[in-house]
Amino acid sequence: MKKTFTFIATAAAGLEAVVGREVRELGYDCQVENGRVRFEGDVTAMIKTNLWLRSADRIKIVVGSFKAKTFEELFQGVFALDWEHYLPLGCKFPISKAKCVKSTLHNEPSVQAISKKAVVKKLQKHFSRPEGVPLQEVGAEFKIEVSILKDVATVLIDTTGSSLFKRGYRAEKGGAPIKENMAAAILQLSNWYPDKPLVDPTCGSGTFCIEAAMLARNMAPGLERSFAFEEWNWVEDALVEQERQAARQAIQRDVELDISGFDIDTRMIEIARKNAIAAGVDKDITFKQMRLQDFRTDKINGVIISNPPYGERLLDDTAIMTLYREMGETFAPLKTWSKFILTSDEQFEQRYGSQADKKRKLYNGTLKVDLYQFFGQRVKRVVKEQE
Repeated sequence: MKKTFTFIATAAAGLEAVVGREVRELGYDCQVENGRVRFEGDVTAMIKTNLWLRSADRIKIVVGSFKAKTFEELFQGVFALDWEHYLPLGCKFPISKAKCVKSTLHNEPSVQAISKKAVVKKLQKHFSRPEGVPLQEVGAEFKIEVSILKDVATVLIDTTGSSLFKRGYRAEKGGAPIKENMAAAILQLSNWYPDKPLVDPTCGSGTFCIEAAMLARNMAPGLERSFAFEEWNWVEDALVEQERQAARQAIQRDVELDISGFDIDTRMIEIARKNAIAAGVDKDITFKQMRLQDFRTDKINGVIISNPPYGERLLDDTAIMTLYREMGETFAPLKTWSKFILTSDEQFEQRYGSQADKKRKLYNGTLKVDLYQFFGQRVKRVVKEQE
């Protein structure tokens, strides 16, 4: 099998730079592209990025790229790739996805079928199997994807399995939860650090609070889940366990945190507590049933992060307008606090009663949203001298 690979970490639009920074922090040079981050590495890199990337969706191996304007060019291009270095005899290798954008080839089911035939023929040749005898597919699964953009086909193998946002701690969720990886990205886009108070006044199932605690404690987000590559015979179990053990040892257990989550719905607070217990950070977070309008604090230099109901979520327009107005009135006295509010409502600033210092376009699933950023007036904490 191969020693080094080209990988891409896929990302939601607007979060590529965050993922790129995370990849570099793991020690890998990378190239940030639309919707993905490209980097080189070995099997260890594959394991580490799946374990540690907080904001990415998936890690995929790039098997190769080539021009493909015809189905014959597609077949020959897929056939020419070095499949013998990835796929062992007897494995499952579905063409799980085909996507064609601005390309001569646009029939995606046909792209899948022809790509499958090409891989089968290559493996039959490599393993000296007769063409008329079908290959048995009973072993580990290698999901293959074919993406054709402007007549350039890129062939990929998914290493992750279920998307990386599925950490494994969210046993229950509310009506419209934010994905864990998007919450982690927004935290990294904010100016919150573990020495600052953090409040989510519309916490729902607790995702922002839990991701903040995991980030502060340096807990690998993929530590308690499994990945597709763990079934592959060329990925050593001992190497996977070695990286998991290193991740366990990297957890910082002596960090003091001030993280709070509030929600008007008592049931959501109970769900948030259960999720925090499952994530192992329940002692780091205070969850409380409370109306947003009742939030008061004497603390300074804190950060508020909120994903309130909006657009296609839960509330009608009148209720949303009232909520945003009350939000603006409640947060206005908190001059030293920064606020980061995610919504698809283009009238948010008018309803909130203040113009954001910065606005960043993101996508929550397929829904376009904006992250409104209001920066607090920084005040130095007064430290009393010991007499």
